[in-house]
Amino acid sequence: MKGSLLSRSLLNVAAVIVIVCSVFPVYWMVNTSFLPGSAVKSDTVHLWPDEFTLRNFTAAWNDGFVPALKVSVSVTLITLVVALLFAFLAALALSRFQFRSRKSLIVLILVIQMIPAEAMIISTFRVLDGWHMLNTVIGLAAIYIAMVLPFTIWTLRGFVNGVPADLEEAAMIDGCTRSGAFWRVTFPLLAPGLVATGVFAFIQAWNEFVFALVIMTREESQTLPIWLRSFLQATKATDWSVVMAGSTLMALPVVVFFLIVQGRMTSSMTSGAVKG
Repeated sequence: MKGSLLSRSLLNVAAVIVIVCSVFPVYWMVNTSFLPGSAVKSDTVHLWPDEFTLRNFTAAWNDGFVPALKVSVSVTLITLVVALLFAFLAALALSRFQFRSRKSLIVLILVIQMIPAEAMIISTFRVLDGWHMLNTVIGLAAIYIAMVLPFTIWTLRGFVNGVPADLEEAAMIDGCTRSGAFWRVTFPLLAPGLVATGVFAFIQAWNEFVFALVIMTREESQTLPIWLRSFLQATKATDWSVVMAGSTLMALPVVVFFLIVQGRMTSSMTSGAVKG
């Protein structure tokens, strides 16, 4: 009894340490964003914004945040919608239908996922340049879709496999059409999986840096990660307070998106279960 209590206490302490180590960098970012540059560069450690100011957020907002936000939102939404649509259809085909070279296609998707996207950056740039799609939202979104599709297909295939096909057959016996059985029975069980996969696609498209740096070279077409990099210049000292304010502004849409879908994400943990 004492041994189990001790082990439980140690696990709780370890969990608290992990949580603190995970949350502290975020807290430090937000805390620094509310401090003036002189306080950040001083030798005094400020564990809370005792010299509170909003000038950093004003400077970041007025230095091109809104145009970069529009580009990032457009690219991310296109990537999210198109990737989930194609991945959903591909996952259904791989899980519900038997066709020639099906297993080979599944292995190929896994192999493609293991190839670093940066290895194809030169060929990708030349293709987009030939199609006159550099510095365009559609061109960058097309790259992101190709990047997230292998993982989203693989993940959604697992969710589809977790829903027995017998449920659709039982609904069809009760009088539903094949499409009606899918939309009324199967799709509600797959919705949590779509949400969980969509979160991955959203975060990857929102935070991607390398391809956006190479493809979106014009100032008016920059995404938020590239916009944030503009504060780091070799010709003058970096204002870390403004950088942290920009990072906080950049993180807010992700937090809002996660808060909206967290209920669905939680239910995705048990989406493979079938209630009797």
